[in-house]
Amino acid sequence: MSKFLITGLGNVGSEYAHTRHNIGFDVVTAFALKHEGIFKTARLAEVAEVNWRGKIFICIRPTTYMNLSGKALKYWLDREKIPVERSLTIVDDLALPLDKLRLRKSGSHAGHNGLQDIQYILGTDAYPKLRFGLGNNYPKGMQVEFVLSRWHPEEIPLVKLKIEKCVEIIESFATIGIDKTMSLVNNISFKPN
Repeated sequence: MSKFLITGLGNVGSEYAHTRHNIGFDVVTAFALKHEGIFKTARLAEVAEVNWRGKIFICIRPTTYMNLSGKALKYWLDREKIPVERSLTIVDDLALPLDKLRLRKSGSHAGHNGLQDIQYILGTDAYPKLRFGLGNNYPKGMQVEFVLSRWHPEEIPLVKLKIEKCVEIIESFATIGIDKTMSLVNNISFKPN
């Protein structure tokens, strides 16, 4: 039975819950909920196991804080004997507009501390990533405040739509593969109904 590691990046603690920077946690939580996975506290992460269509998904929300995400990801890859190409890391991205998602097999950390740590620990940038566009609608010098803030009410319908789409992308990644999934996702501008 093939096994996948789905990692949502974020920070633990109620002050970070549902902030832009924690969108990885929100996506992984939505995926686990849809498939009746329940998170339990385990080593370096909160972990839920999902069985779906003959596949096992180990879903993790690292408890290491964002900047040390690599430690948790590497531990669970090794523990579950999952090859890196069957992992998917979900992360926020300021360089992408709010209406975009981007799936890639590899690529630079682009200054994102969580991805930087994963790349350092794995020794490569060749691991699949799903980037959730945040946009860059903040005043100069206010990047940290922006990513650690919560969504504006008018953004929430689009964010919810994109979370649902991310859940479908995880399913598609595991069933039809990353190449076909990238072609379905990367050029879409998402708009709520």
